[in-house]
Amino acid sequence: MPSLFDTHVFRGSQAGPRLLILGAVHGNEKCGSIAIERALKQLASGELQVLRGQLTLVPVTNRLAYERNQRAGDRNLNRNLQRTAAPQDNEDRIANELCPLLEAHDVLLDLHSFHSPGQPFVMVGPEDNTGSLEPFAHAAEEESLARRLGVSRAVDGWLDTYARGAARRGVSSSYGMGTTEYLRAHGGYGVTLECGQHEDPLAPEVAHRAILKGLAHLRLVDAPAPAAQAMETLRLVDVWDREQPGDRFARPWTSFEPLAAGELVGWRGNGAEVRAPADGFIVFPNVNATPGAEWFYFAARDRRLA
Repeated sequence: MPSLFDTHVFRGSQAGPRLLILGAVHGNEKCGSIAIERALKQLASGELQVLRGQLTLVPVTNRLAYERNQRAGDRNLNRNLQRTAAPQDNEDRIANELCPLLEAHDVLLDLHSFHSPGQPFVMVGPEDNTGSLEPFAHAAEEESLARRLGVSRAVDGWLDTYARGAARRGVSSSYGMGTTEYLRAHGGYGVTLECGQHEDPLAPEVAHRAILKGLAHLRLVDAPAPAAQAMETLRLVDVWDREQPGDRFARPWTSFEPLAAGELVGWRGNGAEVRAPADGFIVFPNVNATPGAEWFYFAARDRRLA
């Protein structure tokens, strides 16, 4: 049976980490695919040479969604990512190939974009912990990578915030498991780089720059090590789901717009107001969210990567 996605593997002659770079986990987020194809041309020409470790490139992870130019084929691949003995849909079948691939690598760079205007940012995992939700022991390495990808904003707190929302809607917190969470659960580390708005012509440049910086930082290639940079860190602290088709925003929000405590965010279909619980920021506002799905997140400023 043919593979559901193409992989391109480059091995160095010296020891080093095994890096996996993914594009188009969501099919309408094509900046990563464009950047990876550009890197493949550089590797083919010899402009880039992998001297240490292993580099695996997947230009299009979700082919069906990519060809349809939509986020998902049958469902969101970056939620509830796990092996399935009896796959039911397109994303189940991809997961059965993607999970072993993730397990075979040490580091992940997952390239994404977002639907509303805004500046690029990197999503990082938890600090080191031995808790039950997302135990982790590679926060220092993950933060070091995040600081060197060419963006100046980081966001953390994804899985525990998602778990609170999942509990309210009566579903398992495992539904928040995506590519980076899966790799962390199997001993590695990784970041999701949100490179800009889907149609932003600069987003592929952000993605390609991050690929080169990541390769240099991890020493897979001979290139000057990128400098670390101080970053603004925002921590996700809560999520609001869309409850009814009539739920609506008070105005067109952009991700990371500041909110003042008590500021009107929108209305429920029954007219009830939704207001900011404190000073902070709106993140991932989705005017097209379906009832039962995430409508927007609320984030607070954090000093973690400053």
